[in-house]
Amino acid sequence: MQRFFDEKELAQRIELNYKRLENDAYYQISDVFDNHQARWPGDKEGRALLAFVSHYKINGRKLECMDLMIDKMPEAVNEHACFGPLACEVIFEQQLSGHSWLLRGLCEYYEQFGDIRALDQIKKIYENLFLPTKGLYSTYPVERSGKLEGGVSGYTTCVIDGWGLSSDVGCAFMSIDGLSHVYAITKDEGVRALVDEMIDVYLAIDKVKLKVQTHCTLTAARGMMRMYGITGEHKYLAGAKSIYDIYVYSGGMTYTYQNANWWGRNDTWTEPCAIVDSLMLATELYKATGDEEYRRVAARVYHNGLATAQRDNGGAGTDTVVTSLEGGKDTLASKKYEAFFCCTMRLSEGLWFIGQNRELLYATVSGNVQKDERGVYSDGDILYAEVSGDGEAYVEDAIVLDGHRLCPILKYYRIPKDIFENTKQRIIFK
Repeated sequence: MQRFFDEKELAQRIELNYKRLENDAYYQISDVFDNHQARWPGDKEGRALLAFVSHYKINGRKLECMDLMIDKMPEAVNEHACFGPLACEVIFEQQLSGHSWLLRGLCEYYEQFGDIRALDQIKKIYENLFLPTKGLYSTYPVERSGKLEGGVSGYTTCVIDGWGLSSDVGCAFMSIDGLSHVYAITKDEGVRALVDEMIDVYLAIDKVKLKVQTHCTLTAARGMMRMYGITGEHKYLAGAKSIYDIYVYSGGMTYTYQNANWWGRNDTWTEPCAIVDSLMLATELYKATGDEEYRRVAARVYHNGLATAQRDNGGAGTDTVVTSLEGGKDTLASKKYEAFFCCTMRLSEGLWFIGQNRELLYATVSGNVQKDERGVYSDGDILYAEVSGDGEAYVEDAIVLDGHRLCPILKYYRIPKDIFENTKQRIIFK
């Protein structure tokens, strides 16, 4: 058996993502603040700031927009230091979700630079947006119409029992992540009580039945792991483990170590945000428990799940859901070239995390490709595919087995857009 981790590949991925953020107007100070009517108030701003700080943590390079965001943010927010509407009778879960990312970005910035302006805004967001929701999470509606809704970017579908509900079902509980980071900085017991309330309610929800979004669920689990790291209390670890088990063993994770965007909706697409979350969650669970299975899954997410997720421009896009479950595909292919409004920025933290944990994220291979009971070919941690379309010209290290010309999954960041968008990679062979 051999182990490998390609340092050059990680460096290339990081540089491509950095250049994407550095050069596109969407991530510059002229455009980085979304307007107050945005469907996801605070979401873009938070993910952008988090991405900028992540690259600073990688190599000390400052993207110009990072500090400018802190300078200009007071002009962009409302009188409660938030984005979007002031707190009202309706709780819009997309506003909570968006501000979870804003809290993450501000917390990371404060931890790196000690800027009191960031800490002041963190406290105001908690007090003005989140504190008024305390005691209300048990009223979160778990009965829906059954109509399957939602695009790559979600939207508010309806108002039920005072909740403005998102097509990204369950995204209110994304806030466990942001608020756990606030608690890590402030040690405010009021913040912890709110986090505990949200965790208790979310763990009790049948996520498979409700067809909850996998991204928000994995993000919530990461928040639980942060709480475990701070407090050492087993309940947080147990909660994160239970979510991991549901994700991996109840149809959330695909055969390519990617994700179905919603449980039970395998005719949709993957989401790099969730792929990053799954890698981070599995790695943290390994560190907490020493269970080798978590490390192995995390490594396979990096070497397979993220293989096609990063594009040639440095951003991140969505793919088909490869699974034998109803609605799934046997072939991996591009669905949306780039989710520049979320996944490209989310990838930045993932790349930082991978660099920090490179010694754990190695792949093991034996040189012996075999087909498993699902019809998937692999050599240890590396999945193999049969490539068709324009991508055939990029096939390397191919073997012929059972009449199929197989190779490791093509990495899309190495392939021009017009090529991989006309490429299919068959994964499942029945």
